[in-house]
Amino acid sequence: MGLTLANQITIGRILLILPFILCMLRAADDPSEVWLRYGALGVFLVMAASDALDGYMARTRKQATKLGAFLDPLADKLLITAACILLAVPETAVPGYRLGTWVVVLIVGKDLLLLLGFVLTYFVTGHLRVRTRTVGKLATVLQLTMVGGLLVGPELQRILPFWPFVVRLIIGATALVAVLVMLVYIHGGIRYIEQVGNGAQGNPTRTEASSPDGARRS
Repeated sequence: MGLTLANQITIGRILLILPFILCMLRAADDPSEVWLRYGALGVFLVMAASDALDGYMARTRKQATKLGAFLDPLADKLLITAACILLAVPETAVPGYRLGTWVVVLIVGKDLLLLLGFVLTYFVTGHLRVRTRTVGKLATVLQLTMVGGLLVGPELQRILPFWPFVVRLIIGATALVAVLVMLVYIHGGIRYIEQVGNGAQGNPTRTEASSPDGARRS
C-alpha cells in the first residue's frame, strides 16, 4: 500500500522544516532583510496548518496508519525543537523576543523524558499502549502559538503595545502545561505497568500507537 494523502502531507511538513531554518539563519545574517523572517513565519504557518489538515484527512478518509502515528508527532517535535532553539539563540532570536533557555530545556527535556518512559515501559512490559490525551493536544497548540507569537512579536507590538505581556503569558502557560504533560504521562505509564503486571490488561499484546502530544493518527 502506498502513502496515504495524510502521510504525504505529514512528510511535506517535515521537509518544510529545512526552509524554515534557512530563513531564520539568513534573517540573522542580515537583520535588515525583514522579509526573511516573514518568510520563516509563512513557512511556519503552512506547517501549522498542515498539522491540522493531515489529521482531518486521516479521520475523514479513514487513513489512520502506524506510519502516520509515528511521523505526525515526529514532525511536531522536529519543528517545535528547531524553532525553540533558533528563537533562544541570541544570533537568531527575534529582536526583543528572545525565548528563555529554560523554556527550551523544559520542552525538549519533556519530550526526551516521555520518549525514555515509553522505551522503559516497553522493555518492562513487552508491550506498549500510548493513548491520546487532551492535555497533550493542548501542549502542542500552546507550543505552536508561542512560536508564532514570538515570530510576529515586533510587528504586533506596534499595533498592540501590550503584546510582550501576552507573549509572557503564553510562554508561562506553555511551560506549565509541559510540566503537566510529564506528570500525566508518567502517572499513566506507571498505571499501565501495574495493570499489565496484574494481568488486568485484556490483551496486552496489542499495540496502540498515539502521540504524547496528542497528535492525530494518520
